[in-house]
Amino acid sequence: MYLEVKDMKKSYGEGGSYVEVLKGITTGVDKGQMCVIYGPSGSGKSTFLNAIGGLDTLDYGSVKVDEQEIFGLKQEALSLYRRKNLGFIFQFYNLIPNLTVKENVEVCEVLTKEPLDREELMVTLGLTEHKNKFPSQLSGGQQQRCAIARALVKNPKLLLCDEPTGALDFKTSKDILVLLEEINRKYGTTMLIVTHNTAIKDMVHRVIKIKDGRISKDYTNEVLIPAGQLEW
Repeated sequence: MYLEVKDMKKSYGEGGSYVEVLKGITTGVDKGQMCVIYGPSGSGKSTFLNAIGGLDTLDYGSVKVDEQEIFGLKQEALSLYRRKNLGFIFQFYNLIPNLTVKENVEVCEVLTKEPLDREELMVTLGLTEHKNKFPSQLSGGQQQRCAIARALVKNPKLLLCDEPTGALDFKTSKDILVLLEEINRKYGTTMLIVTHNTAIKDMVHRVIKIKDGRISKDYTNEVLIPAGQLEW
């Protein structure tokens, strides 16, 4: 199994402000799978994703990615882990405003020794004609495509997506999901997608529902509905 999580626990605060966010999560995802993590606001799904990404520390548990234990790594080792293994896609894009599309992608291209072909990515994501534009000159969907290209150019083994369609309209959301589906098929990228949109769970291999800091559902889809056919 490519991703293995065992008894993951995470809390915040002290005394009267103490909150237990993750209460012993155990699960795993195979290499090349697309996995959706969904659940109500405050259920712990983003904390779960951040812990796998090394952005949040854990109180207890084990997180292994490609047999490497993440829990307990020092900051320098965590930075190397993220650089070597991960790509991040966020709801609000997090593009560098004073860099062009091409330059935003190049920022991550230099972080790896074996990047994907940038020009090929631009074509796949429909960005070639926009490569010299700044983020403020792009639509929301185009900005998200740029964010995806930036995450993918470093050829990550694991792509972490936190509400990648949350700020987009229905049509643009579908277009982005079709792209993620194509990327998974073309590059075999393992993906974890945190979402409020329950329709997305029908297009992926694995589905994990988190409720009140625990897994309430964890299953594999036997039949996948193509992203372009989803309805919500």
